[in-house]
Parts: sequence; C-alpha cells; structure tokens
Amino acid sequence: MKYFLLFIIAMPIIEIIVLLLSGNLIGFWPTLFLIVTTGLIGVFLAKRQGMETWRKAQGQLRHGIMPGNEIIDGICIFIGSALLLSPGLISDVLGLILVFPPTRNLLKPIVIRFMMNRMNKGKVTIIQHK
Repeated sequence: MKYFLLFIIAMPIIEIIVLLLSGNLIGFWPTLFLIVTTGLIGVFLAKRQGMETWRKAQGQLRHGIMPGNEIIDGICIFIGSALLLSPGLISDVLGLILVFPPTRNLLKPIVIRFMMNRMNKGKVTIIQHK
C-alpha cells in the first residue's frame, strides 16, 4: 500500500516533467497531438479488447469453465484504460502496454506471480461458491 501511495504522489510530478521536456524537444502542438492520439488509440483498443475478453469469459462460464485467464486480462485492461484516461505520456505508454495483447501477455506472468504471493501471505482471500 505504501508503494501505491508513493506511485500516486510521484506519477503526476514525473508526468509534468516529461511533458515539459517533450514540449521543449518537439514543441507544444506535436506533444499535444501525441497525447491525444495515444489516448484515442488506447481507448479504442481498450474497448475492443475489453469486449473481446468479456465475450470469452461469458463463453467459458456458459461451458462451466472458470475464466481465470480472462479475469487477469480484464484486470490489465481495466488498469490500462484508467491509465489511458489520465493525461500524460508515461501513463499512456503504460496503459497501451496493459491493453495491447502481445505486451499484456508478457506481463501476465508477473501479475499472476504478484497475486499468488499476496494469496500465499494471506492478504487475499478467495471465496468459492459451489
């Protein structure tokens, strides 16, 4: 939790620094165009990937299969979408990484390992109804 709080405090400061550097390096209008373009592409990808993941999860549930992989995808897409909605270049890049399937697939083992560590330490409880 303390790292999350540090992230919330540091991220806007880093974003401002990167935006200022980008504005000085390539100019105001190209920087603005880059932010808007990455945001729009990201929102399009997030919607498309989110709906695809939702359909896959529903199909698996209809067949009585627990959609574990789709749940991880959904979490990544949700976090990526939130990052894409926040202004800034770093958050857009992180959001695109979480939303774009090839890069998301590279990160999924890390997310799974993180969740397994939390569960093993007793910080996450899963209740299964039968």
